Amino acid sequence: MNSLMTAWEAHESELRNWLRGRLGNAHDAEDMLQDLFLKAMRQKRKFCEIGNARAWLYEVARNAVADRLRLKKEQVELPEDLAAEHEETPAVESLAACLPRALSELSEEDRDAITRCDLEGMSQEDYAKLKGLTLPGAKSRVQRARKRLREHLTEACQVRFDEAGKVCCFVPRGKG
Repeated sequence: MNSLMTAWEAHESELRNWLRGRLGNAHDAEDMLQDLFLKAMRQKRKFCEIGNARAWLYEVARNAVADRLRLKKEQVELPEDLAAEHEETPAVESLAACLPRALSELSEEDRDAITRCDLEGMSQEDYAKLKGLTLPGAKSRVQRARKRLREHLTEACQVRFDEAGKVCCFVPRGKG
């Protein structure tokens, strides 16, 4: 079983280059790469059941490129003075670009807890059994790992929160 983070780390650079070649624009390629990561994250446990993670990632990427190119053909030039409605992607979704690197910089114990419970969807009860912990011990480990990830993202990606405690902005980091 491939975990999402293992598959992502193994194929991210290759996918980025492939997308740049197909789209001809580094910015569009980065946007699509982030969208691809979010789609993979939304698979949760189902991603682990995928036999060939690389093939799945490329299939989703190919479909997204085809959709974008199809839409591009149907675009009509609009007057420059036309007011545009601008829908921004919520900052928390864009923050996914920082997540793989930030996770890789955590301790193995923290990375394992977050990957299994938050990204792969394992219950904390199952995690406790897997690690030979009590349920309260597993919950504490996951909670501490989340806290350290938040602190690390706050520092490394300069994440800022609004009054409601939601991510409002951050500074993306390059690959390390």
